[in-house]
Amino acid sequence: MTTDHKRPIRNPQHWASAAMPPLQRFLAACHADFGPDHDGTVANYIPELGKADPVHFGISLAALDGHVYEVGDSRVPFTIQSMSKPFVFALALDTLGSDAVEQVIGVEPSGDPFNSIRLNANNHPFNAMVNAGAIACSGLILKARGADAFESIRDALGRFAGRRLDVDDAVFASEAATGDRNRAIAYLLRTSHVIKEPVEDVLAVYFRQCAVLVTARDCAVMAATLANRGVNPVTGEQVVTPYAVSRTLSVMTSSGMYDFAGEWIYRVGIPAKSGVGGGILASLPARLGLGSYSPRLDSHGNSVRGIKVCEALSAHYGLHMLNRSDDARASIIADYDIGANPSRRSRRAQERKILAAHPDAVRVLELVGTLSFSNVDYVSRQLAGRARPQFVIFDLHRVNAMTQAGLRLLAELFHELADFHVTVVLSGIRRSSPEWQEITARTGDIRNVRDFYLLDTAIEWAEDQIVYRHGGAIDFLETTELAEQPLLAGLTEGERDELAALATIRQYRQGERILSAGDAATSLFFLRSGVVHVTLPDGIRLATLTAGQCFGEMALLEPVRSADVVADFSASAFEITLPDFERFRSSHPHAGACIMRNLARLLADRLTVANARLNLLAAD
Repeated sequence: MTTDHKRPIRNPQHWASAAMPPLQRFLAACHADFGPDHDGTVANYIPELGKADPVHFGISLAALDGHVYEVGDSRVPFTIQSMSKPFVFALALDTLGSDAVEQVIGVEPSGDPFNSIRLNANNHPFNAMVNAGAIACSGLILKARGADAFESIRDALGRFAGRRLDVDDAVFASEAATGDRNRAIAYLLRTSHVIKEPVEDVLAVYFRQCAVLVTARDCAVMAATLANRGVNPVTGEQVVTPYAVSRTLSVMTSSGMYDFAGEWIYRVGIPAKSGVGGGILASLPARLGLGSYSPRLDSHGNSVRGIKVCEALSAHYGLHMLNRSDDARASIIADYDIGANPSRRSRRAQERKILAAHPDAVRVLELVGTLSFSNVDYVSRQLAGRARPQFVIFDLHRVNAMTQAGLRLLAELFHELADFHVTVVLSGIRRSSPEWQEITARTGDIRNVRDFYLLDTAIEWAEDQIVYRHGGAIDFLETTELAEQPLLAGLTEGERDELAALATIRQYRQGERILSAGDAATSLFFLRSGVVHVTLPDGIRLATLTAGQCFGEMALLEPVRSADVVADFSASAFEITLPDFERFRSSHPHAGACIMRNLARLLADRLTVANARLNLLAAD
């Protein structure tokens, strides 16, 4: 297979199982296509490595939701070798701090083989991916951890992999017995004061970390942990900080494949690290982690089959990290004001009049995906492009991640809105979430940020503020009579009095369930005071009703309740049983016609709102 292919070479039988996910089938095809390739040789400069079975070939890919694909010999253990380097570098950054590490280890590519005995102009290692830099990292960990240095490294590697990892003592002994070149490098580092500890003690840590046993699956999960900003996607553990990850991936990009690094990043475009044990791991930030094992190596010390797998994956799916196609304009799934899409609260006439006079006072932006720098910039420009509202609601229900740059720019946007006395309302984010902590840490001195988890609750609250600001009042304790009910509009005073005589006044406590979906529909209710909400059985809120509104009116059309009704506050309602109501309607044809006409109008209004909402979402 070449790097300019459109799809992997494959035999139809490799794709026979329609039940396989496409990516699993792709990896299976790669395994079948590249398995017959016998180019390269098994490393034998460490005698124990020469015993590896050249037939072994395993591939694994870990997604950031924790799903792991595996093909072939993905569970065969082999020694991690140089693939330990990026993880120990990240551990050193977090353990000693970036200043201590960066003072002695450079970040420039060397252009030399991995075991070159050459330092940079400052007599420091060129980077942490070559042996000199990796030995220096082990020395830093030894200085910080003493006798526990190796166990702290093994523990960290295990947390990256999501399980405790063993050591191949035979490979360790073989490396220690034949590692004179690494001894020469270590003595050069000690002469240059890069490492302070005894050379043999440092090398004991280094040789042992290289002898840690992993599988292709482990490598995929470890790479995915780097791709996931240091969070293991399988265990959910934050293994290292995002700072350590970004710096580690940077050095992997420029130097992870040694003197093949330039061609690698040109052709494959995914930060990667190889090991002479036959492994390659590749970490595509915010996307995936790939691990492969095949012990036949090329002249650069990289797995022949492993390179072909990475080339095929990158080329087939366009995964080169500089070939991104994310569009910031897709970050807004809906953008509207309360004139186009009000809350689900049924409001009284004086409230509706005020809100109708200020249709653009509340702006709602429903966001989706990742709040990155470019996405937040686009959102801010959309806000600036129209008349400034009094309230802006950012709905974050569909936001799955926030970058540091995006959070910083978002905080600056909140500060700017505060300067113009615009209140920011957040919905869809819980106060216990890390994202909320980040937002409050950056906007702690801003008094204009409010939050409601449910979007409709946020819109209701903002509408209430508009009503208050423009002379209206919302009194949940106020008592209303049947004359104010829209369903009874047009009835004569005598007809309303007769209907009132049929009603029983019911009292409800806050949180009390008044009606339940699935129950028989036996009564109509006219809310006298308080607030109730109507929800579907799956929790979706259909409406919020205040005094002067009816509920349970669908009993006139359906024999079974289709929604729950719960009191938001202490409430009272007129209850009229369905048999009494039907007798009244039959004996008063004029009243019956008015009621059915009003019911049709109420249902038509609800349908209009629902259609407007659907059209809004479709347009965005």
